[in-house]
Amino acid sequence: MTQPIIGLITLLFMMIPPVAEIMESIMILHMHMQMPMIVIAGFLMAPFFTKRFPNFFSKWNQTGIPGMLLFIIVMSYWSIPRAMDDALTYPAVELFKFISLAFLVGVPLRDSWKKISNRWQNGVLIFFFLQFTGLGILYIAAPGQLCNNYIQSEQVTLGWGFLTIAIAILVYLVQLIFINPADYE
Repeated sequence: MTQPIIGLITLLFMMIPPVAEIMESIMILHMHMQMPMIVIAGFLMAPFFTKRFPNFFSKWNQTGIPGMLLFIIVMSYWSIPRAMDDALTYPAVELFKFISLAFLVGVPLRDSWKKISNRWQNGVLIFFFLQFTGLGILYIAAPGQLCNNYIQSEQVTLGWGFLTIAIAILVYLVQLIFINPADYE
């Protein structure tokens, strides 16, 4: 099975109503399992689109920076508590979640990551380290519910999930100071 087919199957599986309902029933599963799986599905489907529309990607995303900006903007949008609430409340927003995370995040990420320099890659990681740290603190320290569809204890759990990912990114960035990745290529 090729990667694009696996990606399409993954996306379709994630869209099956019982699967989507289970993944969205717990806040941390919604944010840190379902959404990344949709992005991974788009990431796996990217070669199909880049081979099918090479002129579009070479003109639109020649340097990789436009794709990374699109990736950052859409990922940041889906980190907003209101966006998660709307995805649970409005079917059209949930459909947009599946489409945007797969095709506006996963595909541009795969096409852009190899095109940008190591400095830009590290900059993106630093951005997400800062964003996840801020979101983790926000979700943990907020005095009330930020999402209407989830209870506050789930919100705190999600905050700790964000902080855990931020720490993992920080560990990766710190190890880059001491280890040269080119030595292992």
